[in-house]
Amino acid sequence: MAQEGIFIGVFSLPDNVSRMIRVAINGYGTIGKRVADAISAQDDMVISGVTKTKPSFGCDLAVRKGYPLYCTYDDEQKINAFHDAGYTCHGGLKTLLGVSDVVVDCSPGKHGSANLEKYKSAGIKWIFQGGEKHEMTGLSYTSCANHQQNLNAEGTRVVSCNTTGLSRTLIPLLESCGEISVECTMIRRAADPGDSDKGPINAIKPVLKVPSHHGPDVMSVEPRIKINSLAVAVPTTIMHMHAITVTLPDGHGMTTESILALWKSRPRIIIMNGGETGITTTAEVMEFARDIGRTWGDLHEIFVWEDGVKLVENTLYYFQAIHQESDVVPENVDAIRALMGTESDWMTSVRKTDEAIARMFS
Repeated sequence: MAQEGIFIGVFSLPDNVSRMIRVAINGYGTIGKRVADAISAQDDMVISGVTKTKPSFGCDLAVRKGYPLYCTYDDEQKINAFHDAGYTCHGGLKTLLGVSDVVVDCSPGKHGSANLEKYKSAGIKWIFQGGEKHEMTGLSYTSCANHQQNLNAEGTRVVSCNTTGLSRTLIPLLESCGEISVECTMIRRAADPGDSDKGPINAIKPVLKVPSHHGPDVMSVEPRIKINSLAVAVPTTIMHMHAITVTLPDGHGMTTESILALWKSRPRIIIMNGGETGITTTAEVMEFARDIGRTWGDLHEIFVWEDGVKLVENTLYYFQAIHQESDVVPENVDAIRALMGTESDWMTSVRKTDEAIARMFS
């Protein structure tokens, strides 16, 4: 049910949040709604508002969550369309930016350049998603790789779901071995579950631009990793799969068991034995996420099959699964703290973020 009435002007946040980081979400869709919930769970941040391009069912969710609703555009006619549909709209994007400290841009990819100019004009910090190019922002982010480099920056780009997943297992290997060389294949879902206009439906579609963008994207946050990647799209909607081969240097001193122990010591990685648990496919991974009570069946962690990991001399083989709708969600929270300069240690931020999100699910 839509909320009655309209107010166009500055929305005032309660006095008790005056010292919290005020976060705007530009684009309240698949990623935006998840990031908004993760931010609202934190004790040092508050949602100043979320935007929609037009009245739609997503507005009802924002209203139920108590997030102030704004129009993506500053056009009065488009703002009034929310009133006509029965929603309270507090104004356009310019108004929202005026009551925010940082904006998380979750709008569809390729809108970044136009939005970036708006954010710079408003004088606030900004975060884009992996659908935009590193060249546009000049800086990219994933917590385990380059939190320090993002401290107090004007803005950044949280790397894509696949790059985030690759970084979580490759960065620990790099730190332990000093150098690594990687060949990987991204087996990508064809569309998100809510998409109705993408495919393929009955085909396997190779990404013919080779190597794929995923390797260079990893190097945008950690240039010491030597990595090449290929990608194919397959007719599934629920997860991506990575098939990864890593060459370790001579004298690395690692074993299959020590690598598994290393990953288990790092945040946002789940390791399970497929043979023992019966979780041998991405469908079962998603069922596991639903069983443990995750909203929308989200899995912020990447999933590694223990019995699919093997080190043979200098060559490491493994598979990992990526929930494309949610693994970047907590990274956005940590990126906010980096830009605002409120937490310099990435592990401290990650722990704070994840504990708050866990309370949200409990």
